[in-house]
Amino acid sequence: MGNKANTNQYEKMTMTPIPRLIVTLSIPTIFGMLFTDIYHLVDTAFVGMLGTSASGAVGIVFGFMAILQAIGFLFGQGCGSIMSRLFGKHDDKGASRAGSTGFFGALTLSIIAEIICFIFLDQLVMILGSTKTIAPYAKTYITYILIAAPFIVASFTMNNILRYEGKASLGMVGLLVGAILNMVGDPILMFVLDMGIAGAGLSTCLSQFVSFVILLSFFLRGKTICKLTLKNVVLRADYIGNIMATGLPSLIRQGLQSASTIILNMAAAPYGDAAISGMSAVSRITFFVFSVCLGIGQGFQPVSGFNYGASKFKRLRKAFDYAFKLATILIVILSVVVFFTATPLVKLMRDDPEVINIGVRALKLQCLTSVFLPFCTMTEMLLQSTGKRLHASLLSSLKSGILFIPTLLLLVYFRGLNGIQEAQPVTNFLQVIPSFILALWYFRKLPKEDA
Repeated sequence: MGNKANTNQYEKMTMTPIPRLIVTLSIPTIFGMLFTDIYHLVDTAFVGMLGTSASGAVGIVFGFMAILQAIGFLFGQGCGSIMSRLFGKHDDKGASRAGSTGFFGALTLSIIAEIICFIFLDQLVMILGSTKTIAPYAKTYITYILIAAPFIVASFTMNNILRYEGKASLGMVGLLVGAILNMVGDPILMFVLDMGIAGAGLSTCLSQFVSFVILLSFFLRGKTICKLTLKNVVLRADYIGNIMATGLPSLIRQGLQSASTIILNMAAAPYGDAAISGMSAVSRITFFVFSVCLGIGQGFQPVSGFNYGASKFKRLRKAFDYAFKLATILIVILSVVVFFTATPLVKLMRDDPEVINIGVRALKLQCLTSVFLPFCTMTEMLLQSTGKRLHASLLSSLKSGILFIPTLLLLVYFRGLNGIQEAQPVTNFLQVIPSFILALWYFRKLPKEDA
């Protein structure tokens, strides 16, 4: 890619009107995430046909897939945040070094994790929260996920690199193709070829590999400013440490969310497979809604990083304000729709009266508190994309687990199954306080005039 194309990209990120730029970058991210979530919902629905225990296994493995996503985001968000600020300073070679180091670092760590997990597979499914009836299904399903682990992690990393470069539409292509293949593959492998839950796992494995190949091809065919090559990898502990420290908020967010899912499954286990299956269905549906907020936040991040690097601080303030307002409006609309369609949505996941009864109440409570999510999300995205690693990590920790886990344990102790349903809504409200404090601190420190 020539210098003219690089200059055009810089001008796009630092001069395009904020509303148009954020919407342009958010739409492919939201669309890709929503389509991926639709695939997850369809996958859960197909597996649900095999029984409540099989449906619960998907929820169990979903927690593990969040760990893989955490590794991808650790390196992808870490090198991406650094890249966007370097692009803002016209340092394209430095950005390629950051991107290559992040990509190969993610690939290496995921292969190591894959080997360890295969060695301790039996223990892994129990640690993830399986019951004795769910464990056989979870073990079968997770075997295929482990085979695909390096491709899953590398794909998340490349998707983040593309997004921080302002090429979110390319990342969307890889996600969409993989999701479509997965939805087509599920019924064929599960029912036509009679593979059961193994078919669902194999379908996911094959589709993730195809996504990986598509995303990698964009870098190999010169569609990006960033060049992913081994010669660009920087093998210095301080350099790799900087990437990982910058991506730490994402690792904390994903890691604690995974830990929270595991602890939630453990807390629900005494109430039977229906409780695990019901809360698993709620997690899928609410993540579908939250993806819109997260997509806008991820569309905001490259705008934030580019303009911070270019010292365009007024533009950064406008971008935050617009992203927060847009996300709030959309979240409220979606939450209202989900609130009034809660029963058929949960029924789609698992047509079991007990599962529906547990899931509907939890889903409606989360809809009532979802209005607090946009501000918290945009604040965390802002801190991470502009290099405020410690503060971003602190907020991510509070949002993703430090508030949720003790809230869950306390509510379960005092309110039993009702407490399990109420833990996330209470956490949604509590996380606004630290988000507001950190946002206020950040904007008071940020220069009011452009450099």
